Amino acid sequence: MIEAPDFFTGSEAVRALFARLINASAHDIALVPAVSYGMAQAANNIPVRANQKILTLADEFPSNVYPWADLAQRAGATVVAVPRPKNGVCTAVLLAHFDPSVVIVAVPHCHWTDGGLLDLEAVGLACRGIGAALCIDGSQSLGALPFDVKQIDPDFVATGAYKWLLGPYSAGFLYVAPRWQDGRPIEQGWIAREGSENFAGLVNYRSEFQPGARRFDVGQRSNFALTPAVKASLELLLEWGVPRVFATLKARVDSIAQRARNELNLQSVPPHLRAGHYLGLRFGGPPPVDLPKRLAAANVHVSVRGHSLRITPHLWNNDNDVETLFAVLNANLTSDATAER
Repeated sequence: MIEAPDFFTGSEAVRALFARLINASAHDIALVPAVSYGMAQAANNIPVRANQKILTLADEFPSNVYPWADLAQRAGATVVAVPRPKNGVCTAVLLAHFDPSVVIVAVPHCHWTDGGLLDLEAVGLACRGIGAALCIDGSQSLGALPFDVKQIDPDFVATGAYKWLLGPYSAGFLYVAPRWQDGRPIEQGWIAREGSENFAGLVNYRSEFQPGARRFDVGQRSNFALTPAVKASLELLLEWGVPRVFATLKARVDSIAQRARNELNLQSVPPHLRAGHYLGLRFGGPPPVDLPKRLAAANVHVSVRGHSLRITPHLWNNDNDVETLFAVLNANLTSDATAER
């Protein structure tokens, strides 16, 4: 008899919903608070020896760098940040760094600064060819860009529930391929143990875990404040359908990119090398330092990432929002150019 369903029903519901989103089983999903936590679980389980290599991308987001740098330091391995071409992320450049010494490939689906896109199916195939583990940070793409673990066959995929998954901060997911589900978690929470549904039996300590990836769940994963919001967000995304979300966003982002190039001579990664929902406008150098602040004053919220002005509209943004964006860009960039003369 289950005596404490409220500690399990919500978390099991969101686990199953996220699994549907990426074509996985609920048994493959762990509940985590952040990408860094998920990657720490991966780093705790993938064996690495001295003189082996871990590949990341240049200018990758830190949550998918620091866990591997720590692992490499402890194992005597090396982290190699693969340089990115000017036109975004080039799968061929990444694959050119593959050799038998590569043990882990830690990459995103698209780069967080400018949306440069990786062909993860090709990367996954190449990883299997050399016996390397593929660890993916999905924060910039899951929920907006179609993603299928059956086609990619990654080892670990970590993501926050915010951004494109529309959920709250401090919640997230970790996909763990079945081949890693007997691994060692970084913490020993009570709820991850077999039979933990029976509160009266919690003093009968167990060495066995709940099935699948649940052993990698963060402590207090049943968070009663965040879980309902995560559930509502995932249900909405599944109702909309990620392919439809992607098609809508791609049309708007492509239009913004073309207009920025024509009106302001601002360049971006070419459409065939960029995730369709993502845009980073380039100024030839760092964008004006206070430009995001000026835009925010007009209620236009963008961010500077590296040398790119990142623009990532969602479904609630409309044509009027785009007109406001360009009105403010034109006014500020034109005034800057006049002042320079």
